This record gives sequence, structure tokens and C-alpha cells, in this order.
Amino acid sequence: MPIGYSRCDTENIKLGYAFVELWTIFFNQSFNAILHVFAISITYNTPALSNFSGFSLLFTMEAPEKSVINVPKKSPLVVRMVVVLMVVMVCGAYNCSIRLKQMSPHTTASRLLSILVAAQQGTEMPYLHYPKPETVDREECACNPVRYFAIMSQQRSGSGWFETLLNSHINVSSNGEIFGTRERRTNISAVVKTLDKVYNLDWFSSASKNQCTAAVGFKWMLNQGLLTHREGIAEYFKERGAFAIFLFRRNLLRRMVSKLANSHDSDAKLLNGIHKSHVYSAADAQVLANYKPKVNTTSLVSHFRKLEVTAAKVVESFKSTRHIVLYYEDLVNNRTKLKEVQEFLRLPYRELTSTQVKIHNGPLSQQIQNWEEVQNTLKGTPFERFLQ
Repeated sequence: MPIGYSRCDTENIKLGYAFVELWTIFFNQSFNAILHVFAISITYNTPALSNFSGFSLLFTMEAPEKSVINVPKKSPLVVRMVVVLMVVMVCGAYNCSIRLKQMSPHTTASRLLSILVAAQQGTEMPYLHYPKPETVDREECACNPVRYFAIMSQQRSGSGWFETLLNSHINVSSNGEIFGTRERRTNISAVVKTLDKVYNLDWFSSASKNQCTAAVGFKWMLNQGLLTHREGIAEYFKERGAFAIFLFRRNLLRRMVSKLANSHDSDAKLLNGIHKSHVYSAADAQVLANYKPKVNTTSLVSHFRKLEVTAAKVVESFKSTRHIVLYYEDLVNNRTKLKEVQEFLRLPYRELTSTQVKIHNGPLSQQIQNWEEVQNTLKGTPFERFLQ
């Protein structure tokens, strides 16, 4: 089987070759019959062209400058040969259709159309996969291709909200932070083993849609082995034809506020003694937003520089793979970006929705305890823009 082709592809390609071959035989037979008619015409000194057009153009030797159009008498033999030719063509077409039906009882117009579509999507073949999970049976979806992806991001950059949007698509399964468990990322072998399980549709989560999945993936934080093993992971993505979706936050100060508040709630458990990283009601969001963290300004500028360098480094590692870079603010302010994501994953377009509620809204001056100190630290630096 050719590399990059599945059993389903191979069957369709074979069907296409057989279809072309049978029609070639049919036209060859018709062409041979036409030649036979011409041969008979020549044998009986009948102008071959006249048998089909009804007249011939004859030139006299004595008067080459004059042409005479003679309407010949119809030859009964030629008429019979034309009838035979038509019968041969009709029988050939009928025989061709019968042979196609015998080849595959399930052949339909849609399957023949899929051959044409496959030919047009030749460049997509490395990114089309046909998993054979050990734990489930894909049944009628076994011949539907699946694309692999990973959302690569940093904590508190909107990746949780973005993942719920993707999972609202009926054909997408994004399985959360699977590398949050340290044992799955101790070395590149452990990482690859986990990736194989996810992409083979043998990973179970609340988001799993194993039978009719068109795109399967997960959420991967940069500090969960992704940065450490980025070269080996990038090579895996290149070889397996997986898509990398990078999601960052433009305003790193707002990200810091969200991260500090989330860290506080993990200890304080403000919502009835339960820690929640994401909320689904305005009331819960307001409770968490009431906390105003104090920002350490001593290493604030160097911290922001490090975050930007880290993001650039990991994107650079995946430059030879199919990838896209997104920003949380763009997704919030321009929902057409979600259409671009679906086009990137080659998904049928759907209106994506999420029930998550944003926690921190409004100006940063109302969210940071030592706001004036932060202002003075960032003014005159490349990160002054974060104060807006």
C-alpha cells in the first residue's frame, strides 16, 4: 500500500483505475468498428466520407480548377455497417456498466465522485489518517479521514475557553491537558507513546467522539514537556502530519493577573470550598474577580521578555510543520477567526459556542493591588502597551 494511503483510499483508487480501463476498452472497440467500416468502404470503392456525411467532394483530373459535388447513391452494405457500428457502441456501453456493477455491489455515484475529490486533494494526503482504534469500532466512519492537532499554549491564555469552542463542533475531539501528568512526559518515548494513543482514538475523555471524529487533539502547555522535548515532538508532528495550533495572549500583564488570581483560589477555594479554574456563571466570575493580586515588579520586565522568547522559540521549532499562530484577544474581538481555525483543520463550518464566562473584565487599574508601582515599572519599556 502506498505511503500515506489507507485501505479506503486504495479501494477507491482501484475502482477509479478499473473505471478508466473499462471505458478505454469500450472506446477501443468503437474505434475498431469505425476502422472496419472504412475498410469495407474502400474495398467496394465507396467514398468513406460520404457514408457518414451524405455527400462527397470529387475533383476531376481534366478540370482541377473546378469542383463538382456529387450526391452518391446510398450503398445498402454501408447502411448495414453503420447500423452494426451503432449496435456495437450501445452493447459496449451496456457491457461497461455491467462490469462496473459486478466489480463492487456498493459502487455509487458518490464513491466515484470521491475519487475525483481525492485527486484534487493530493497535497492533503499526508494529513489524512484512518485510525484503527483497539478499544472502539469506528463502523461506518472507518473510511472517514481524521486530522491530528494540538493546542499549544501557556496557562491562563484562553486555551480552556478555546478548547470548549472546538469541542462544540460535532466532529472535533480535544481531550484536555493530557500531559499534565508528569509520567507521560518524562522522556520523548513516553511522549510519543501518549501521542500514539490519543491519535489512534484510544484515549477516553468527556470530549471523545471516537466514531465520527474528523479532528482529534488535546491541549498542551509549553511547560508540560513541550519546550523540553520540542525538537523530537516537532519531528513527530512532521512525520505524522499533525497540526500545531499556537494560542498566546498579547497582553502578558492581564495573563499574569489571571494566573495570580487562579493560584490564590487554588488555596483559598472561594467558591464554596471548591477551586475552579473556569466558571460558567456571572455570579461565580464576580466572586473570583473581587480578589486583587499584588504584582512583583522586581523581575516584571525580565519575566515578560522570557515569556516572549519562549513563545518564539517553540514556534520556530515547528516551522516545518503545518501550524497556525492565534492570539486570545483576536478570538474574543473577531469571531471570524474561529472560521479560519476550522478552515485550517479542514472542518465543515459550524457556529462554535462556549458556556464559559470571562472572569476579569474592565481596566487593569481596578484589578491590581499595587497598580501605580506596576505603571512606573513598565513605563518607557517595550511592555508599556500592556497598561492599556
